Amino acid sequence: MTDYSAELATFAATLTYDDLPASVVRRAEDFLLDTLASMLAGSSARPVMAIRQFAEKMGPPDGPSEIIGARRGTTPYFAAMVNAAAAHMVEQDDVHNGAVFHPAAVVFPAAIATAQAQGRSGRALILAAAVGYEVGIRVGEFLGRSHYKVFHTTGTAGTIAAAVATGSLLRLDTAQMQNAIGSAGTQAAGLWEFLRDGADSKQLHTARAAASGLAAAYLAQDGFTGAQHVLEGPQGMAAGMSTDADPAKLTDRLGQRWAILETSFKFHASCRHTHPAADALLDIVTTHDLKPDDIVSVQAFVHQGAIDVLGPVITPKTVHQSKFSMGTVLGLIAKHRRAGLTDFDTALDDADIAAFSKRVTMQLDPEVDAAYPKQWIGKVEVATRDGRTHSARIDEPKGDPGNTLSRDEIEQKALLLGTYGDAASPSTIEALIAAVWHITRSPRVGAFLP
Repeated sequence: MTDYSAELATFAATLTYDDLPASVVRRAEDFLLDTLASMLAGSSARPVMAIRQFAEKMGPPDGPSEIIGARRGTTPYFAAMVNAAAAHMVEQDDVHNGAVFHPAAVVFPAAIATAQAQGRSGRALILAAAVGYEVGIRVGEFLGRSHYKVFHTTGTAGTIAAAVATGSLLRLDTAQMQNAIGSAGTQAAGLWEFLRDGADSKQLHTARAAASGLAAAYLAQDGFTGAQHVLEGPQGMAAGMSTDADPAKLTDRLGQRWAILETSFKFHASCRHTHPAADALLDIVTTHDLKPDDIVSVQAFVHQGAIDVLGPVITPKTVHQSKFSMGTVLGLIAKHRRAGLTDFDTALDDADIAAFSKRVTMQLDPEVDAAYPKQWIGKVEVATRDGRTHSARIDEPKGDPGNTLSRDEIEQKALLLGTYGDAASPSTIEALIAAVWHITRSPRVGAFLP
């Protein structure tokens, strides 16, 4: 029998920087910048501030690990917690399609906090990120589609990802790494029910995943033991959280298939399930020069996961909830030909967007559903007032590996995110960009912001 947990632990504990292909290093740098900018953009949001205030009440006023938006230090645990909440706030962090998992929002907060506290190099940080992505993505794939129907994979698989990334920086051996995975798995949580109320819990999912994963690794370093088969065991995560789990996916071509290279950037500032339809509608409105009033109806042909996540959001009540409204997102595309960060700030009070939203419907499409989650296809049909019907199909939404962002586009995105809400000045973001592009030359990971 294959000991899947042991194989994962061995991989996480023994992978070295020299094992990483140059393409993996470069992509990890890209996602590091993308994540730091997302942290800045989300740092002043009310849910993030609540978690930050909690950290300030419970933790010390200073420490070796940086709270990115606060420009101050604290312990690794609380830095990971606050930064993870911020990274996921504005819906611009990355996503792996097959795992339906946002690795960056949990991996980098834990890894950065630990690297700063341990005085590790930039190369050690990049290695830890790669470990977190490779393990976390495979755990997400292993848990399957049934898991995602109820559980937010970034909160569950993300706890494991944060643990192994931290464990890499703590230089855990294989036995310790397996213990860290066990302790992380027993803490894994995150339910989708929050969406029905527009509640703040999604930020708690990433905050808790990063902090709990980090704690599991630190505990393992001190000899704390964890379940040896918490993933695939008879009373493990899959047993309680999935009906279609596939253990073979846990170790799928470890060290040969680099899942970080399959990970997508988020182009629109909304739930990723809206992106395929958004790109398809954008193609139609730009090709035919349509205005919102020209459009009678929009039908988005989607996979079941999109219906499960977006379906509960009928009339969004918060900016964050509006990012999970297919009608709102497509309304922004029709009106502005984009669904960017600042567009959502005014969408809730925009009568045009509200009216357009009512003309949008989602329909389960067998082809789209069969391809999901490996491929997220966008298919849209638009009926116009002059009696015409327009259709469009997108096989790779903007940001997917086959339609990825260039480094220039990544830098422009970082500038927009980093300066959002005056989180940082343009010159500060330019300096941050330069620091990240040279991170592998850094002998010690220090503060990223002055």
